[in-house]
Amino acid sequence: MSVVILGGNECMVRKYKELCQSFDCSAKVIPKMGGTLKGRLGQPDLLVLFTDTISHKMVQNALNETRGGSTVVARVRSSSMSALRGVLQTHTAAG
Repeated sequence: MSVVILGGNECMVRKYKELCQSFDCSAKVIPKMGGTLKGRLGQPDLLVLFTDTISHKMVQNALNETRGGSTVVARVRSSSMSALRGVLQTHTAAG
């Protein structure tokens, strides 16, 4: 399963990826807006939006990029490891 995480803390990128690997998921973490999202998201199975650390514009751009696909979008207010663990338990078969 492929996971794209938008937002979160830059210093936690490695930990987010390790947690996703423990659920047999490949992860791409984009903590900042850094230009456009066009082409950076791809077609993930799960899109996690940490809404407390990203702008409304970034959320809208991400939703527009994944519109029409089979991507599941999980909006989470907190960018903690336990919040991500809860999302992965809910949306993966390993949970």
